[in-house]
Order: sequence, then structure tokens, then C-alpha cells
Amino acid sequence: MKSYSTIEQRIDILQSRIEAYKEEIAVLQAEPKSNNERIIFKFIETGSTGKTKDFVRELGIKSPRDSLYSSGDVTKLIKDGADDITPALLEIARTLASARNKNGPSC
Repeated sequence: MKSYSTIEQRIDILQSRIEAYKEEIAVLQAEPKSNNERIIFKFIETGSTGKTKDFVRELGIKSPRDSLYSSGDVTKLIKDGADDITPALLEIARTLASARNKNGPSC
């Protein structure tokens, strides 16, 4: 958390966090516009590349290698992105991927 020396600065910090949360909520409320966005949304929901891989396989979506999706493909998609993924959505996924744990997604 940022440091502050007055109540007004603390309020400013908190208000900027509120705005950031509102923006993230708006991104997460949007409908996915592509299969890649569906994959990213599922990763954000589960916090697991394995569960996301299973979801993608159930949909019958092939990987860029033209084979079944793997956890590595999910990781690569999060890391490298794709032209059909909203940058804000990708940033949320990257943040969660770097902070995730084995017990599922965290805030």
C-alpha cells in the first residue's frame, strides 16, 4: 500500500482503489467476444490452468498447435496474449496468475 501523511492523502488512495475495482468489475461483467476471451474468463473464474484446460477441451477448441489444449497452452495464452483479448481482461488474468495459489483463485 502507498504511504501517506494526511487523511486527505489516505482518502485519495482509497478512492483510486475504488475506481480500479469498479473498472475491473466492468471488465468482468462484459461478455466474452472470442474463444480466447472465454478461456481467459474461465481461468479467472477457476484460478487453475488445469481446470481451464479441461473446460476448453469440453468445448472442443483446438490449441494453436492444432491439438488438444494443454495447461501450457493456457499459460502461454495468458503470458503472450492474443489480438482478440481485451488488454484489461488479460491484465486481470496475469495479475491472478502471478498471485494464484493451489487452493483456487484469490482476490
